[in-house]
Amino acid sequence: MTRIGIGIVGGGYMGKAHAVAMSAVGAVFDTALRPRLEMVAASSPESAERYRAAFGFARAAPDWRALVDDPAVEAVIIATPQATHREIAEAAFARGKPVFCEKPLGDSLAAARAMTAAAEAAGVANMVGFNYSRTPATQFARKLLAEGAIGQVTWFRGEHTEDFLADPSIPFNWRCAGRANGNLGDLAPHPINAALALMGPIESVLAEVETVHRTRPGGTVTNDDHAQIMCRFANGVKGHIYASRIATGRKMGYAYEIHGTRGAIRFDQEDQNALWLYRTDDPEPERGFRKILTGPAHPDYAAFCQGPGHGTGYQDQIIIEAKDFLTAIETGAPVWPTFRDGLAVAEVVEAALASARDGAWTRVTQV
Repeated sequence: MTRIGIGIVGGGYMGKAHAVAMSAVGAVFDTALRPRLEMVAASSPESAERYRAAFGFARAAPDWRALVDDPAVEAVIIATPQATHREIAEAAFARGKPVFCEKPLGDSLAAARAMTAAAEAAGVANMVGFNYSRTPATQFARKLLAEGAIGQVTWFRGEHTEDFLADPSIPFNWRCAGRANGNLGDLAPHPINAALALMGPIESVLAEVETVHRTRPGGTVTNDDHAQIMCRFANGVKGHIYASRIATGRKMGYAYEIHGTRGAIRFDQEDQNALWLYRTDDPEPERGFRKILTGPAHPDYAAFCQGPGHGTGYQDQIIIEAKDFLTAIETGAPVWPTFRDGLAVAEVVEAALASARDGAWTRVTQV
């Protein structure tokens, strides 16, 4: 067992989630590397000290630069707004430190490309935080597809739908300004990542992007509320991706449906411990979608619970990410999704924006 000093930049919602995950991961997965919460940095020294006391860090940093520079910080987790990701990551890579960065990788395609180049030049572990793809159910779906369980795949539909801005009377806030804070910057990367993970590279897209509620009490909205993306994958399969922050009634609508010649798969994050599987070779009277409750036979489940159907939760996804990040550091081998995978998502987002602007199919390689 080897201790590793962890520094987390950002102590808010995701900063707390990563602090909790790093505190728990060694016990849950019996990892060879055991994290030590060494240092936390936040928007001010006072905030950092509050997070230090609340989460159990050894020290609070005056700013993120001090955290990255500190020799006791051996790996860095970035849990700050997108616009800050590039500078922090490049500084950490320049010091040879592994980096885990929350999604999206950067606030622009240029930033994502620069961060990926820095990661690969440094030759150290790097990962981007697409936590929803870590559920045992979705990991199992990937396994089924790789094994050809539903035959030749013919169609994909993915979505990420929430309703936190569905009410037009909700006041203007930080999410309503700047492309990176809009639906395409914030929510769409999740279903795009799901599409890439389940189906492989996206070749071209045809997108529509819309701001439905253009004004809110206190300001004018300058980014998008929802977007739909028709896509064609490199393997020839057609698909559709929808992302929305105004989908009334949806709280965590990360969902997908995949059709094949011998079956189909359905999943909805609001029921994250179940996967629905249809097989055409079932007897006709019994043919239909069956609900598979996740259990110890599914990826990464047994470390949390020995009981099938007892379920895992949101925080467990972050613990799985922590395990994967530590594995990448320990072995020196890339663990999906790397910065390169985060860049692939950014390229699809850019292609969707270009398609919506031009009203035409756009190849992802054109961006």
